[in-house]
Amino acid sequence: MKPAEYIQTNKQRFLEELFGLIRIPSISSESSHKQDMVKAAEYLRDQILKAGADRAQVMPTEGNPVVYAEKIIDPAKKTVLVYGHYDVMPVDPLELWKTQPFEPQIIGDRLYARGANDDKGQSFMHVKAFEYLVRENLLPCNVKFMLEGEEEIGSPSLEKWCADNKAMLKADVILVSDTSMIAPDTPSITVGLRGLSYVEVSVTGPNKDLHSGIFGGAVANPANVLAKLIADLIDENGHIAIPGFYDDVVEISADERAAMAQAPFNEQEYKKALDIEEVSGEKGFTTLERTGIRPSLDVNGMWSGYTGEGAKTVLPSVARAKISMRLVPNQNWEKIADQIRDFLVARAPKSVKIEVKKLHGGSAYGADLKSEAYRAAEEAYMEVYGKKPIPTRSGGSIPIIAVFEKVLGIKSLLMGFGLEADAIHSPNESYLLENFYRGIETITSFYLHYGK
Repeated sequence: MKPAEYIQTNKQRFLEELFGLIRIPSISSESSHKQDMVKAAEYLRDQILKAGADRAQVMPTEGNPVVYAEKIIDPAKKTVLVYGHYDVMPVDPLELWKTQPFEPQIIGDRLYARGANDDKGQSFMHVKAFEYLVRENLLPCNVKFMLEGEEEIGSPSLEKWCADNKAMLKADVILVSDTSMIAPDTPSITVGLRGLSYVEVSVTGPNKDLHSGIFGGAVANPANVLAKLIADLIDENGHIAIPGFYDDVVEISADERAAMAQAPFNEQEYKKALDIEEVSGEKGFTTLERTGIRPSLDVNGMWSGYTGEGAKTVLPSVARAKISMRLVPNQNWEKIADQIRDFLVARAPKSVKIEVKKLHGGSAYGADLKSEAYRAAEEAYMEVYGKKPIPTRSGGSIPIIAVFEKVLGIKSLLMGFGLEADAIHSPNESYLLENFYRGIETITSFYLHYGK
């Protein structure tokens, strides 16, 4: 049976099995969901066993467990290590969801749910491609699975787990679907990921909230101070003002920038989809360059004082912000975290106390476009989509990918099938059903080409 025929015959079962995984609220950043992490891992273990793995188990880490599975057909043959994650982002703000986030619904040609794309839907494609190859006796190489539960919080436990299990994880390539493609009819392979440095800033003034009438104008307001400090981080040209921030940035050549410009991109449609009047960012670079080859800095959240309904005239005691910096190759995330700390501490007035905590981070990543795995992926996309995939650099980060190369010595291949419209990390996350099915077919084709 051909892959497309197998998918068509089993598509309803595939969805029902994926729905079972999605219904588990495996939010790694919220401690109240600790048991859900185990439940999701056990569900995936059982699905991979049913798909044909020789063994599958839920393995403990210092944090959430890892699902490890394998099918070894011949130790002399190539080995593919599939990486994915079963944890998901929080659903807030819940009131903006049009459906229940953990009750998957198909509306039109899309599946709506938290994790529909990132990364339950995309990881599940690999389980189903594996199932097809095993049941049709077509599996041409060894396959291992490594599915974790901490990607959305920076994979803090996985590096040590990988180091402790290096021999077990031996492989020729790590296959990942946790990225996007340019458009439904324009396949692409992600060849670069930005790194990440994530910090939390706390500015403390008086020892308690104060009456803003009695004390306003006489005591420093931490919220005002924090707002000013954040505003100073980026100048009028969109350039990050932290001293030394760009010291290690590798400038991209004119030829590489010209190659990037070949990727189809309509700025008017981009703005329309986001309902914005104009784009913004570092002067002298295009939108694709700003998100692919240049570092960036963004406030991910700010909170202070009274934010409830109506008015409460307080001068807050504390103001906080979470700030992420996306990094490019050669930048060290811990060095960058130190630089923003030094910048903020030096500029904070003596009327407040400031603390900058490093939360997590990771290095940027670049793929090998000349590898056998990359060539096999190109052939797979050609077979399914009839088009050669475009190599793209993603603005997002998967910090653990660079760790894999450092700890395991294995390069990764990023075959993502998400779309910008999928709204991952946002309310109403969704996944185009066509991409789910074609993803299974393309991954299957990759194995058949790579096995040659």
